Amino acid sequence: MSISAFTESMRLLRTRNFGTFWFGCLLSNIGTWVQQVAQPWLLLSLGASPFLLGLDAFALAAPVFLLTLIGGALADAKNRRNTILQFQSLQMLCPVLLVVSLLTHTIEPWIVITLSLVVGITDGLSMPSFQSIVPSIVEKKQIAAGLALNATQFNLSRILGPAIAGVLIAGFGVVGAFGISALSYVPFILVALWILPKHSPTQLDAPELSWRTLRANVAEVLRQPMLRRALATVFVSGLCCAPLVMFSPILIKVALSGDVSHFSLVMGAFGVGGLLGAINLSSLSEQRDRRTICSSFAIAYGLCVTLASQCNSVWVLSLLFVLAGYTMTMSNTSANTLIQTAATSSIRGQSVSLFMLVMRGGMALGGLLTGFSIGFIGIRSALLINGLLAVLLQIAIFKLILFEPIHPSIK
Repeated sequence: MSISAFTESMRLLRTRNFGTFWFGCLLSNIGTWVQQVAQPWLLLSLGASPFLLGLDAFALAAPVFLLTLIGGALADAKNRRNTILQFQSLQMLCPVLLVVSLLTHTIEPWIVITLSLVVGITDGLSMPSFQSIVPSIVEKKQIAAGLALNATQFNLSRILGPAIAGVLIAGFGVVGAFGISALSYVPFILVALWILPKHSPTQLDAPELSWRTLRANVAEVLRQPMLRRALATVFVSGLCCAPLVMFSPILIKVALSGDVSHFSLVMGAFGVGGLLGAINLSSLSEQRDRRTICSSFAIAYGLCVTLASQCNSVWVLSLLFVLAGYTMTMSNTSANTLIQTAATSSIRGQSVSLFMLVMRGGMALGGLLTGFSIGFIGIRSALLINGLLAVLLQIAIFKLILFEPIHPSIK
C-alpha cells in the first residue's frame, strides 16, 4: 500500500468534474441499494418462490446478453450525455410505478419482475455510456485511481443504502424505500446535465453505428488473451458467486430465521468489505500487476461463498459478507481497470460493454440456475456447489495468467 498513491487519488475528489460526478453517483447508488434490499423482501412478502426471486434477478440482468454490446456501440458512436439522460429518465419511472401499485394495493410479483426487465433493458443500453465517463474526465494516468474511487462510492452506497432501507421499511414499509429510490435518480440526471459535454469528442471521429462496426470493435477487444481471461474471471464470479447476494434473503429468512434488520445488516456488511477493497485499490501503485490481483481475489471470493453456505449465525455471516465484498471489489475493479486502460478512446464504450456483458450476464444466468436448484436441493447445498465450482474454475484461469508475459501498458 502506498500513502502517496492514496493521497494522489484523493486529489481527484477536489476536481470539479470528477468530484461532482462522484457525489452525484453516491446519492443515486444509495437509492439503488435501498431498492435492492426492498425488492426481494417485497417478493417474499407476496409469497414468491425462490424460483421467482431468481427470475427477478434474471429479468434485471438478462438484457445485458442482448443489449449491452449495442449500448457500447451507442457510447462510442452517439452522444453519451443524451443516452444517459434518456434511459435514466425512463428507468426512474419504474420505482414510481411500484409506489403507485403499492398505494393502490394492486402489486403482484409479475409487476415487480416486469419492471425489473425494463430496468435491465435501460441499463443494458445506457450503462456503457455511464461506465466510460471516468476515463473521459480524468487523465489517462489517473484512470486506475478514478475507477478505484468510483468503486469506493459504489461500496459506500452499499453500506448506507441497506441501512437506510432497514429504517424506511420498518417505519414506512417498502413503499418508502421505493419512493427514495425514485428520488435518487434526480442527482445523477442533474450531474449529467452539468458536467457532460453536449457533443462527445469521440463522436466526431466515430464510425457509423452498424453491426459490422460492432463486430470489428468486439473482435479488437477480444484479440488480447489477457483481456479475455480477465473477462472470463468476471463471468465466473457473476455466475457462481453473485447468487450469494441475490439469495441472501432466503438464506437469512429460511435457513437462519432472521428478519429484514438482519438482511440489512448483512447487505451493509458486504458494502463495508467492498469499501475496504476500493480504498486498498486506490492505494496501490500503477506498477502493481492487476491480472494477479483480479484472479487471486476471485478465488478468495469463491471460498467466501463456500463458507457462507454452511454458516449458522447471522453475525458470522456478516463477517463473511465483509470478506466477500472485499474480494469481489478487488477482483472486478482490477479487471475493469485492465480493460479500460488497454482500450483506446474510440472503443472504450465497447470495452466497457463487454465487461458489463460478462458480469451482468453471469449474474443473470447464475441467478436463474441457482434459483432453480434451490427448489430441489435447498439454499445451503446450492450455494456450496456454486462456491466450490467458482474456486476450481478460477484456479484454472489463474494458472493461465501465471504464464502470460506482462505488458507495461496493461498493468
